Amino acid sequence: MLGLEFFTHIVNQLGYLGFFLIGVISAATVFVPTPLFLVVFFAAPHYNPIILGIVVGIGSAIGEFTGYGIGFGLERLFEKKSKHKKRLKKQIKNIEKLFDKYHPNLVIFGFAIVPLAPTDALGIFCGAIKYSKKKFFFFMLLGKIIKFTALAIMGFYGMNFIIDYFNISL
Repeated sequence: MLGLEFFTHIVNQLGYLGFFLIGVISAATVFVPTPLFLVVFFAAPHYNPIILGIVVGIGSAIGEFTGYGIGFGLERLFEKKSKHKKRLKKQIKNIEKLFDKYHPNLVIFGFAIVPLAPTDALGIFCGAIKYSKKKFFFFMLLGKIIKFTALAIMGFYGMNFIIDYFNISL
């Protein structure tokens, strides 16, 4: 697991660029948990929470392409290696139709905005069915920016409230 110290070091050295990079790294680590939420929440009082949320959201949305690429590659591999190419293509088409029926843009946005949602699995799935990269990125980006901006605002006001309330000096 990528530790809190690693992310803190990057942020201390690079500021907003560091937040962007940890957003990319955190989302690119498929199925490996990272302390991104903690870093954003606890760092928020020292940064502009709106800019912080936008920067981390952009980085995180870009990092989600790792899962998308894995899914895309796996689908191509199965397509090449499968003895039943026609049946596989038909099954993928059926899954695509089913996904399209349930408003995929809303599904992607919902996964992106909800904390701890399995966005890696969704990215792999979207890559495997060759869902539009532009739509995937746009709705992932929108959800991630909202999520991390909200988290940064909560950290900014929450930590300042705690510091003031308990008269803590940093």
